[in-house]
Parts: sequence; structure tokens; C-alpha cells
Amino acid sequence: MTHLLPVGPAAPTVVKDKALMEAAQKLEATFLAEMLKSSGLGQASESFGGGAGEDQFASFLVQEQAMQMVRAGGIGLSESIYETLKERQNVG
Repeated sequence: MTHLLPVGPAAPTVVKDKALMEAAQKLEATFLAEMLKSSGLGQASESFGGGAGEDQFASFLVQEQAMQMVRAGGIGLSESIYETLKERQNVG
């Protein structure tokens, strides 16, 4: 599936809106990753763990799981952040 962006006067607005939404989704994913870490997700298991390697890369796994949660709808935080960013952009 190819995503085409409009050409003409509306194009810069669409690109800015897309960038704002991506930033909002990354922020929601970071928030969710911290919540998942606090809940214990990504901690090494007591037996037969992956050792130092697992500890080094667990944060990447948790961050990607959080991003997948956002892509699946998340908790609605990215929409609120997006609207706030868009309002601030229009005020300035």
C-alpha cells in the first residue's frame, strides 16, 4: 500500500501534522515503556535467563512492545498530545 501526500498548498500542513502525530506516538510509547518496566516486564528471569546480553537488550524489546501497543490504539495519550501540539503550533 503506497501512501501519497498531497501536492500543493496543503502539502506542508500535512507533513507538519504527520510529524506532530509521530512525535506524539513516540512520546506515548516512551510513557508506556516506562510503565511496562515499572510493572516488571523485561526483567531477567530467575532461572535460565539470558545473562548480561538479555539485560543489555531488554529495554529495546520493551520499547518496541510499547510502540506496537501505540500502533494498535494505545491508551489515547498520543491523540491528546497531538491536539495540544497542534494548538500550540497554531497559536505561535
